[in-house]
Amino acid sequence: MRRAKLHSGRFVGVAVAACAVLWAQQEPRVGIQPRAPKPAAGEVSDAPRQAAIRIDTSHVQINVTVLKASNNQVVTGMEKDNFELFEDKIPQEILSLSTEEAPLSIAMVFDISGSMGSKLARARQAAAEFFRASNEGDEYALITFGDAPKLAVSWTSRTAEIQSRMAFIGAKGRTALYDGIYLAMQQMKTARNARKAILILSDGGDNNSRYGESDIRTAVREADVQIYGMGIYETGGRVVSSEELAGPSLLGDLAEITGGRSFNVDSISQMPDVAAKIGVELRNQYMLTYSSTNKEKDGKYRRVEVKVKPIRGMPQLKPYFRNGYYAPTQ
Repeated sequence: MRRAKLHSGRFVGVAVAACAVLWAQQEPRVGIQPRAPKPAAGEVSDAPRQAAIRIDTSHVQINVTVLKASNNQVVTGMEKDNFELFEDKIPQEILSLSTEEAPLSIAMVFDISGSMGSKLARARQAAAEFFRASNEGDEYALITFGDAPKLAVSWTSRTAEIQSRMAFIGAKGRTALYDGIYLAMQQMKTARNARKAILILSDGGDNNSRYGESDIRTAVREADVQIYGMGIYETGGRVVSSEELAGPSLLGDLAEITGGRSFNVDSISQMPDVAAKIGVELRNQYMLTYSSTNKEKDGKYRRVEVKVKPIRGMPQLKPYFRNGYYAPTQ
């Protein structure tokens, strides 16, 4: 799938990862452990909770966003007969389609590295616009990262807590983007809702993480998450590092793998509008359920493809969906 681009400019990533519930929830296979963040004085913290686990050894659920190819407008009101679904190129029968707006667990990963100084105000405004789409039952967590990631606010339903903490955060240090993403995925293990998302606000590529790009790609592939990216790329006449140049491409690739989208904008003033658009797309998805014809419990990766059948009177439609999942092992 192609990344959605508005314009080129300096990169500020806003990624949203939403869980497509596949089989039973599994532990990531990546043999690396996240840094254990230490709570800061006055940090908001909820009591630890067990993750909500949906155990189903026969059904697979894929979240799909459908947009008009011409203007990327969200398309609603479709039926299951409008879709075709394939697993490893083998047609699968779609058992059901749901459009219910189930609650979300969203971890916000907020870049506070030194280069974010002039962009923090717009990044906070973008977060506020995203929160406007909140529904009853949604919960949020805040992870900040500069030199290292930190859990700043644990799961809460009060978005004001997230915004209050963000208001008093300053920008300094380098950019541990990969570590921030990985910590967010680990945090999802304690999320209450079955549908999960990660929202990342960052202005460039990684230059200070313990984990590498391959670690993050593997972890995201195995975590059943959906990623959205929003990037600003404006140099201001300065020399741009290779890491910064790679930032939009990385989050764009992650979005493609997971069924999300990547936005590049040429002005930080566009951030709030794009964040609001992401919120709308995330909350207007189709949930397709099917029973795989492959009954082997071999733990192998299975590729999924969703197609939208031509609809009379409708323009060309483009589906965005997760590329695959790992089969259960038992």
